[in-house]
Amino acid sequence: MYLLVILEQILFWGGLIVFLVSLAMYAGRTKDFKSLLMFWQPTIEFNPKEFKINRTGMTMMIVGLALRLAVNFIV
Repeated sequence: MYLLVILEQILFWGGLIVFLVSLAMYAGRTKDFKSLLMFWQPTIEFNPKEFKINRTGMTMMIVGLALRLAVNFIV
């Protein structure tokens, strides 16, 4: 049980870091900081590598949240 709690933390925070790295890669490449601040508008155009890293980070965070819900309902 404790392993799942630790895994959930690692997945969520690791995913957040990976997600932020993808945004930093985009900002470093394009110098378009306005798109990062206006995240509700679809103006970010990732290259394929940034896109894969971005989706990996988001997936890790979603799995971490799902694991948190699962652990809370198990207990």
